[in-house]
Amino acid sequence: MRKPLLVIAAVVLATSLSAHAQNTGNIRYKWYDAQGLMHFSDSLTAEAMKYGYDLVNDRGLVVQRVPRQLNAAERAAANKLAAEQAAQQRAAQERANADSQMLAAYPDEESYQISLHQALDMIDQQIHTSQINLRSQEKALTDLLGRAADLENAKSPVPKPLADSLTQQRNVVAGLRDTLRHQQALRAETVQQQAGQLAHYREVRAAQERAAK
Repeated sequence: MRKPLLVIAAVVLATSLSAHAQNTGNIRYKWYDAQGLMHFSDSLTAEAMKYGYDLVNDRGLVVQRVPRQLNAAERAAANKLAAEQAAQQRAAQERANADSQMLAAYPDEESYQISLHQALDMIDQQIHTSQINLRSQEKALTDLLGRAADLENAKSPVPKPLADSLTQQRNVVAGLRDTLRHQQALRAETVQQQAGQLAHYREVRAAQERAAK
């Protein structure tokens, strides 16, 4: 399939060059080979296409530059670079859209800070609920430990149901403590993120105000 495509491309290129030649006078091809030697030709050669060439008019002026053909690795690298650049452009456009939506939703800093405080308040409520639950479960664990201690002091064995309850209650308390630690870490992380978000909001709003002047 590649040979017919190359033939079509060569025909299109030849047609284009022919029309170009009619507008600029006689056209010659100039290129440099692998040793850096200059060559001229009245017709387009495979070597010229391989190394890239210049179209030169009858006055010796370069009227068009045609880059050399890329090999497979270079084409892959070029495609990768193009994909990365396209991704960067999409990301930049998405950021611009998000900034526009942010300014539309929060036209002043006070309204934006209120939204940040609301997000933080939700986390604080979760922490408060976890703290209440933890205190309640710690009290239940303390009661069970007291019962087990009384039995041990009386030289009586701790019954299996009580031992199982102690194990289960310890797991409940440990789980609640772990949840509370995660919520407190989330709050600290959110405070840090919100500081950056507020700084970004101020930058975007300042840029909008400069553009409006």
